[in-house]
Amino acid sequence: FGGVPRLLVPDNLRSAVSKANRYEPRLNESYQKLANHYQTAVMPARPYKPKDKAKAENAVLLVERWIMMRLRHQTFYTFKELNLAIRELMNDLNEREMKHYGASRKALFDKLDKPALKPLPKQRYLYTE
Repeated sequence: FGGVPRLLVPDNLRSAVSKANRYEPRLNESYQKLANHYQTAVMPARPYKPKDKAKAENAVLLVERWIMMRLRHQTFYTFKELNLAIRELMNDLNEREMKHYGASRKALFDKLDKPALKPLPKQRYLYTE
């Protein structure tokens, strides 16, 4: 996306959160290192509170309906083929105008979200154990 968000709101999956807690969640050490490298804050969603991430939940539903349904009868022999097909459909979806907003997802991202991203650090994060 060309930048770093100021805040990440992950689910309470084990790879991100070691101990879920409404007030003081404990992040997985490697996830915390990733956040530190990119100088971003992490605030996990509250357990069993889907409204904390309603837009993400709706995006998953949209992908399931709009993309997976179009690919369900196709056969892919490599991940590269599958990823290419998904990318093409994602680009189509992101370019489609949303009636309620009068703009596409891409246009709204470029206008609202992209300017709010912090610059990426010069070096990529390297995962180590």
